[in-house]
Amino acid sequence: MPHPLAKIRRMFELIEPIATVTFSEVANEAFLAVGMRNYWDGYFAGRAAPLGPAPAEVVHAVFYNFADGEVARHIPWVWGKVTPQEAIAVRERGSTAALRQAIGDLADSPGLARAADLATRAAVSAPTEGRVLYAGLRALAVPTEPVARLWHAATLLREHRGDGHNAALVAHGIGGTEAHVLLALSLGMRPEEFGRVHHLPRPQLAAVVDGLRARGLVDAADGFTEAGRQMKDRIEALTDELAAPPYEILGPGELDTLIADLEPIAAAF
Repeated sequence: MPHPLAKIRRMFELIEPIATVTFSEVANEAFLAVGMRNYWDGYFAGRAAPLGPAPAEVVHAVFYNFADGEVARHIPWVWGKVTPQEAIAVRERGSTAALRQAIGDLADSPGLARAADLATRAAVSAPTEGRVLYAGLRALAVPTEPVARLWHAATLLREHRGDGHNAALVAHGIGGTEAHVLLALSLGMRPEEFGRVHHLPRPQLAAVVDGLRARGLVDAADGFTEAGRQMKDRIEALTDELAAPPYEILGPGELDTLIADLEPIAAAF
């Protein structure tokens, strides 16, 4: 059944730290151990693996918000070191270890096992149409061990939401690099300070900001205009709406239980 969008947003806040342990140092070390040269090799190998040995152009389209050429520095090079199937196993192993390390005794709690079961029910229930990365993850076997199962479910839910967020950005005419620049500005940061785009040439970033300013989204002080704030709010609201379908399989009490069980886990980060 439909749930209030405030609860859908809260689920995003709770699953995000669980899913993103896959980008932590523990998981990174697992990829370095199988021949990756650096963090980004492991990032692209692990996250793109459910797509199979897709070319860089396809991975770039699915990931959407990387600058041109960034994916090609890693894909297909990584597939000369590991297969997609091996990368999936490395990612699950490293991410599970990272999650267990982060949450300590909660890893063996009844609440975690219950959250893993409820989150998995939600995560495998949504339609896959138009959700390329989510569909790739849905094709994978669900782990049986509770900590691994919770991480896997959180990753499914995160990428389902991410596919929808990309659709919302495209619908509003926001390109990938523009999305990161807008996020940086919304955090009060200059684009050259923001992690995903800080390495890009400053003239390139300045051109992106100039383009957003010309569209009336950014003001002369590099803050949001009223139109820019309204557009950002629309994108976030649409993203929440598009992220709702997985949770419809859960009753109101079940979703409340899932949120309550996830609260202490997310708070451990």
